[in-house]
Amino acid sequence: MKQRKNLGRAVVLGLAAAVLSLSAVHTAFAAKVHYGDCKVTGKWASYPFKPAVPGQLTVEVNLPAPGWWNGNSPDTIKSGYEYCMAANIAYRAGLPKLVVKNVGWDGLVAGQTKHFDLALSEISITPARAKVVEFSVPYFESTMGVLARKGEHITPGNIRQQSIAVQGGTTGASFVANKLKPVKPVRVYSSEAAQFTALAARQVDVAVNDTSIVLAQQGKSHGRLVVVGQYDTGESYGALFPKHSPNVKTVDKMIEEMRSDGTLKMLADKYLAAAWGESPNDIPTWTLQESK
Repeated sequence: MKQRKNLGRAVVLGLAAAVLSLSAVHTAFAAKVHYGDCKVTGKWASYPFKPAVPGQLTVEVNLPAPGWWNGNSPDTIKSGYEYCMAANIAYRAGLPKLVVKNVGWDGLVAGQTKHFDLALSEISITPARAKVVEFSVPYFESTMGVLARKGEHITPGNIRQQSIAVQGGTTGASFVANKLKPVKPVRVYSSEAAQFTALAARQVDVAVNDTSIVLAQQGKSHGRLVVVGQYDTGESYGALFPKHSPNVKTVDKMIEEMRSDGTLKMLADKYLAAAWGESPNDIPTWTLQESK
């Protein structure tokens, strides 16, 4: 009987040692995982996740997006708010590889892109989009910003008389057409880059897009462009998923954890403030009543 007891104790001790050994290997592996220049928080592989491609998190974005994704192509991006947010999601999901896919905006928000896990591209959550894609809980609040050339006199009282550039398929385009209702025809462009190029080239008077986006462009313009005002539209950004994705609730929990543990604030302070050079709180808030 004594021999059996000793044998049982040996088995238990052996199993405990094996568990500790696996845990040590697990911890050592997690310590070697890197995603560009991002600092990861939370616990490695703490959430169950079903990736589209085993071993990697596949994230879609519409580039360029300075501050959010620092780089002009997927291969050059190593930092940014949304890139490092994706890195933190990958880390918590136990996925050692982060793959970035640059896709067209219209196809992305229309649910036409395939073979990816989620998209982070300053995408406003709207009921129309939610019919064809899934959204996470919000991770960023946004307003609608007005970008103009420095020295131009653009006010809430005269903006309706200006030539306005928007990016097609965005909430900015809908806001200008349906709420602001300018006198002149709205100029619609296929991308942020084309919209801002038209403004710099004096083909239009102002560009309207999310305040976070136009602030980033202001930072890149070296003082040539300035955000003169913003409209509070009550919008929020969310991660976008293919319809019926099994990972929505999991990422919701990750986002809530990143909000409560300070990760999202850290990313905003590190990447957005540096790219914008100005706080949205310092920009005058305009109303539609003023713009009539």
